[in-house]
Amino acid sequence: MDVSPVILAIPVFFILIGMEVAYGYFKDRKLYRLNDAIANISCGIVEQLTGVFAKVFTVAAYAVVYENFRIFNLENHWYWILLCFIGVDFFYYWAHRMSHEVNLFWLGHVVHHQSEDYNLSVALRQSTFQKMFTFYFYFPLAFLGFKTEWFLLMGAFNLLYQFWIHTEVIKNMPRWYEYLFNTPSHHRVHHGRNPKYIDRNHAATLMIWDRIFGTFQKEEEKPTYGITSPLQTWNPVMANIQPFVQLWKELKRIPGWWNRVRFAFAKPGWYPEALGGFKAPPEVDANSYKKFDIEVSPGLNFYLFAQYLLILFATALFLFNLSGFTTGIQLLIAVLIILSVASLGMLFENKVQALKLEAIRFAFTLGAIGFLIYFSFAPFWLLPLIFGVAGVSIAALTRIPMHKMARVD
Repeated sequence: MDVSPVILAIPVFFILIGMEVAYGYFKDRKLYRLNDAIANISCGIVEQLTGVFAKVFTVAAYAVVYENFRIFNLENHWYWILLCFIGVDFFYYWAHRMSHEVNLFWLGHVVHHQSEDYNLSVALRQSTFQKMFTFYFYFPLAFLGFKTEWFLLMGAFNLLYQFWIHTEVIKNMPRWYEYLFNTPSHHRVHHGRNPKYIDRNHAATLMIWDRIFGTFQKEEEKPTYGITSPLQTWNPVMANIQPFVQLWKELKRIPGWWNRVRFAFAKPGWYPEALGGFKAPPEVDANSYKKFDIEVSPGLNFYLFAQYLLILFATALFLFNLSGFTTGIQLLIAVLIILSVASLGMLFENKVQALKLEAIRFAFTLGAIGFLIYFSFAPFWLLPLIFGVAGVSIAALTRIPMHKMARVD
């Protein structure tokens, strides 16, 4: 079974998240909000599912460069693999930095910064479009002869390292470690929307890149997390689409085609003189700042949490057995899961319209499961399980106070 180390690590991710939740509970620290945590993990689910299809292009592009244009033929020695890891880390720094310093590339990364909390679930909040904007940054490694499988493995380890640094539980590491490596303290700075913290600490593993290239910032006051224009939705699909809509609106109000091109490739905050020039990020008043939040009934919270556990189970089952499905079945399951997390995100916003989408999701889910079982793509025991879950879910929905679901688009 050819499974990415990131997929294999999924159970570990959730064990550590559970431990962080327990720590916050016993220490009386509100480290998690259910709606935010589920939105974070949902973005990760959408990224992993779309990545199943996107990697056919992004990984293939690296392989084409390696197979046809490499300069050296590197042998399987540990020092070349170690150098590959350092190279991946170096080019990640530049891909990540440009994702912050170029408006167009920011579209592919902003999703990761939308959460206004900072916990291990934020590490899973990844953008669907990130790889499409940054895959070519790694081509120098292919030119030099670093094998595609090395690149994929080192890239996975590079990503895995970054999971544990998304926490407020660990204050500081030993001084020598803080100097050489990325740590929770350094990465909290990176997620801060305070002006002094914006566009700092881009490293993945080795902090030396930020120190060398002048983007290092030590953590001083506690950061206020998120982006300068906070996202106002728990829907992971909209979280990915909204930045593109916003950029389009900005481009329409900028006079002249040349200015629009400049804006697309300029640093966030740049505007032509006709619109007032560069706009610095606003200061943050931590005392008056309020996070985006919507209160839902306890019954709806219970329903959403129970449904989400099932979606997580289905997603993990799908990703671990990916090679057993045809491309068409992969697409069917991916669409079903993405529809599910979008529906739950809308329900967290108390939107009455979400109930209609949830009904469609139920019908689609039952039909898809029946289809998969009929054509032997899924085990028969899933059918009574799904109908049992459907019955419990419908019963739970009838207990939700409808008069509190008054929000509309």
